[in-house]
Amino acid sequence: MKLAKSLFLGSVAGLAAVAGAQAADLPAKKAAAVEYVRVCSTYGAGFFYIPGTETCLRVAGRARAEFRYVEPLDRSQDAIGFRARGRIQLDARTATAYGLLRTFVRFEMTRDTGVYGFSSTSANVDQAFVQFGGLTAGRTVSFYDNSDLPTGHFGTLRFSDAPTVNVFAYTFSFGNGFSATLSAEEGRFAGTFLGNRQVVSDTGVISVVPNTLFNEAGQTYPDLVGNLKYAGTWGSAQLSGALHQLRSDDLVNVTPGITPGIFDYPDSELGWSVSFQGSLNLPALGAGDAAWIAVSYADGALGYLGFGSSATVGSLNVSIADAFVGADGDIDTGKGWSVAGGLRHYWTPTIRQNVFGSYARVEYGNTLVRGFLPGSLVNASAFDFDEWRAGTNVIWSPVAGLDLGVEVLYANVDPRGPNPINATNDIWEGRIRVQRDF
Repeated sequence: MKLAKSLFLGSVAGLAAVAGAQAADLPAKKAAAVEYVRVCSTYGAGFFYIPGTETCLRVAGRARAEFRYVEPLDRSQDAIGFRARGRIQLDARTATAYGLLRTFVRFEMTRDTGVYGFSSTSANVDQAFVQFGGLTAGRTVSFYDNSDLPTGHFGTLRFSDAPTVNVFAYTFSFGNGFSATLSAEEGRFAGTFLGNRQVVSDTGVISVVPNTLFNEAGQTYPDLVGNLKYAGTWGSAQLSGALHQLRSDDLVNVTPGITPGIFDYPDSELGWSVSFQGSLNLPALGAGDAAWIAVSYADGALGYLGFGSSATVGSLNVSIADAFVGADGDIDTGKGWSVAGGLRHYWTPTIRQNVFGSYARVEYGNTLVRGFLPGSLVNASAFDFDEWRAGTNVIWSPVAGLDLGVEVLYANVDPRGPNPINATNDIWEGRIRVQRDF
């Protein structure tokens, strides 16, 4: 029995050895190489190498929920509104022999109701640009503006607050924080309509002065923007300038007093604007504290003061235009200036407060303006106005990237010309915001 058991175990061992030898003769398949995600520390936190490349990528985004209250003027108006906004952005950077190659894309979507106005937007290309060495091409923050300002406000102040525009620009870096940029940018226009010292009342729309329209002709060259900038440990400072083309599509009689007369287009004019924007870190006041200021003057380029086609406060709507065609058939420009500023203070490492305000004035001069009605003329100074805004907010950031804040804002528009009966030209509003950045 023991002999049989020994023979059996020996046979099994021999077969196993033969099978192992044959398996060793078979071709072996190598395991695929594993590409691990590597941290890229060259450009700051959050970047990683795209596997198989030397390109560093950062994925970021934002979710914002906001509630707004505005004093209602009558029973039919909303007093409250909600806003939800989502943002996704990608930042890809590669070091090359010619300098940094960077691609940045940011998409935003917004849903508004109530006092925000009901709207639902598709994906908005808020920013999309390529940087290669000193070249920047695409949609980004205007080079007229200093994007380093620690503004911190929820509402709208009246100044050029870093809007995004389409650009072709080149930046010269001089070292030690100094740089200069020349940029061709999409035109920044205010409105083309003057005259609505108007208010909606129980009897309808009341218009106090004749209306006038500046019909813009097509643009033949972009706005030209330049800046000189310094950014350092103490803060930042930027001096900017812009040139803006003004062309009219209005045919005017160049032989006044003669019937039928000779009609031609007014000569084109060049609007312009200059600005200083700066910030100052205040570590002596508190860690993270800072102050900022933005001062601008514009002549025929009121969009660079932060204005659109109108300034509306309460029931008073003040229309704005870069220029108008005067009674003499020439283009006359609107002029204005604005100053805005604020202070950020950290009460604790997680609680901060911003105090801010702005003042703006727009003037059209002591000249006559053509109205809609034949032969109707009005002094352009009837369209002059002042506007000021002031507010404060408190923000609690219990964890990094999360802001819980509340803001109150007061706004006032004071027309220099006649004011309609029952027009309300000042208003209070408040906002609550919950925002997460990642």
